[in-house]
Amino acid sequence: MAEPGLIDEYCAVLRGALPAALAEEVGDGLVEAYEACLRQGMAQTEAARSAVAEFGDPEAIVAEFTRISPARRAAATFLLTGPLAGVCWAALLLSGKGWDWPVPLVARVLVGGLLLASIAGLITATRTKCYRAIRRSGVSGCLGLATVDASMIMAAILVSPRPPWLAAAAITVSAARITCVARSLRPMLA
Repeated sequence: MAEPGLIDEYCAVLRGALPAALAEEVGDGLVEAYEACLRQGMAQTEAARSAVAEFGDPEAIVAEFTRISPARRAAATFLLTGPLAGVCWAALLLSGKGWDWPVPLVARVLVGGLLLASIAGLITATRTKCYRAIRRSGVSGCLGLATVDASMIMAAILVSPRPPWLAAAAITVSAARITCVARSLRPMLA
């Protein structure tokens, strides 16, 4: 029976490129369309071809889900808002003489490295064409960013930098980003 094979091939493309739940949902819709065509009296071959034609090219479907990926959207948002957080923290560190803060060098290097790795993950999530890679890069970039923000908040609170309004601004921006990361994780992982 080649017709269900056509449906199976279509679903295999989806399973190979999309998360299981998403591929299953689209595949279920395709099978429903196929069964509806059979109920209309179409032959199996005609029903399978009609259902596939109705759904369109599986690569196009994968491309569209990739384009609207929650991880891609979150990564783009954090890349766009990153400079605001960077300016807030730079102003605080410069005015508060951050180089004199009692923070061990290893902690500074680790946070700086994590920031660079997070930015690289976010950029990868906005540029790659593979749904799963977008998801992995977006999630890791967002989690890394939240860790950097939390580390900066703790450092600012512990050393009581001056002026306090700059510390409040930087902490507020980072706290907002941590909240956004937390809200973004569920759709990214779904």
